Amino acid sequence: MNIVYTDNNATTKVAPEVVEEMMPYFADLYGNPSSMHSFGGNVGKKLQEARERVADLINASPVEIVFTSCGTESDNAAIMAALELNPEKKHIITSVVEHPAVKNLCSYLEKKGYELTCVPVDREGRLDTELLYDTIEKKADQIAIISLMWANNETGVIFPVEKIAKKAAEKGILFHTDAVQAIGKIPVDVQSSPVDMLSLSGHKIHAPKGIAALYVKKGIKFAPFLKGGHQEKGRRGGTENTASIIGLGKASELAKKHLNEMDTRIRGLRDYLETGLLAKIPASSVNGERNNRLPNTLSIGFDAVEGESILLLMDQTGICASSGSACTSGSLDPSHVLMAMKVPFESAHGTIRFSLSTYNTKEEMDHIIATMPPIIKRLRDMSPFWKK
Repeated sequence: MNIVYTDNNATTKVAPEVVEEMMPYFADLYGNPSSMHSFGGNVGKKLQEARERVADLINASPVEIVFTSCGTESDNAAIMAALELNPEKKHIITSVVEHPAVKNLCSYLEKKGYELTCVPVDREGRLDTELLYDTIEKKADQIAIISLMWANNETGVIFPVEKIAKKAAEKGILFHTDAVQAIGKIPVDVQSSPVDMLSLSGHKIHAPKGIAALYVKKGIKFAPFLKGGHQEKGRRGGTENTASIIGLGKASELAKKHLNEMDTRIRGLRDYLETGLLAKIPASSVNGERNNRLPNTLSIGFDAVEGESILLLMDQTGICASSGSACTSGSLDPSHVLMAMKVPFESAHGTIRFSLSTYNTKEEMDHIIATMPPIIKRLRDMSPFWKK
């Protein structure tokens, strides 16, 4: 059975070009990049090339790139650094739809005595910037950091990060953005958007799992999250994950090259899939703002059916996607993102997220469009909530 993989916001295939570039650094060029000898030093030069490639993807300077193990570490490192360097400031601003890497850390910090403002979103997933700016005006001297995602991982809705970062800069407030889902899908330029820190993750852009980066703007004081050796100029202790860093560098180069394809061919495939499903399946609707979202992401709800049941039947036909619901303690609840958007329960419970990559094809979209209607009909025929 051929696999139709449309779960790229969860993780991506490692690109063959990335694998090829990584391979020599497992068994042949295995030196420690921090060593004084040339065998390790040559590996260090390759790490520097990778740093330059990552920096080029977001228009940063190589010295502003800190390699980490994952997006969660990058997010945690940014927020905790801000708190450590500003111990007198006890206020954190984030949003109600953040990834758990930010959401759960902020909830933990709130229990430890920090004041937390979680900015709400509307039915389209758009941030309440009026409340955000009002909070900034009133509590600027108390705010240690603002941490907001660049684009939502479930709906693809893009936040006005550039405008918010400029407002934060005017008030002297540190601004961090979790750009894990945005990188490689839309242009991200840290020179035109005055963010202080930015998180990105390798396995979202066809690099391996277990490698990520944190952009730290020149001049921003930074306290290391992992305290240890001198690696990463003292900003992140631990021997470098050499092969994966090199893979992230190559993946960054490819991601920049494919940005135009994302905005054209992949956006077209996403829209083709969306139009086909909406036309063929009654009582279906798109979650989130349709004109301001990532070009690869479609969150679509099907009334009166349950997301996990849809996924199980899709899986039997070789289609990989994800649900807008999460299974917790034996009960099924819609995701915190959809609940925050006040998506009707009957639609939120039956939401499926399709997220595409440059490896997807029109033939695969045709397969999904042909496969989904009978799946939804079968489940609705068994549902007590479906009015036949």
